[in-house]
Amino acid sequence: MNRFCEKYSQWLRDIVNFFYPPFRKYMTIQFFQYGFIGSMNLMFDWVLYFVIYNFVLQHRMLELGFVTISSHIAALGMKLPIVVFSGFLMQKYVTFSNSELRGRVQLFRYLIVFVINISINYVGLKILVDYYGFYPTPSNMLISVLTIGISYISNKHYTFKLTKGD
Repeated sequence: MNRFCEKYSQWLRDIVNFFYPPFRKYMTIQFFQYGFIGSMNLMFDWVLYFVIYNFVLQHRMLELGFVTISSHIAALGMKLPIVVFSGFLMQKYVTFSNSELRGRVQLFRYLIVFVINISINYVGLKILVDYYGFYPTPSNMLISVLTIGISYISNKHYTFKLTKGD
């Protein structure tokens, strides 16, 4: 598994780095990689949310017997494990591959950052959809953009922190 991750991550890093030269004057390679990989995962997130909300749940409430969850919140909950796992692996092996922290420490810290971001996402969806009546998919997109900044700073300086200076 580790060998597969190394090969795949190098292949993905080569693709990302191929697009870097025009942005060299404006940002570091790490920031570009983070943005590129994050954008890929964000688009995957949006597509997955759209598919789950529209085709799996078909805009209907999710009744679990003991609780009923609105479709836009249920779609959020259903997409999360998949998106978190893909995001962690891509950031660990492509963007922050120089971090010397153990994988389990990185994963634990990544999950802490994730919980903070998902809390922001949950509250934002409740406010935008339930109180202001905005459409769920664009609301999810808007909130995602807000959490990107929080996520980059947290991941660089906490989750995948270098042991001797960043």
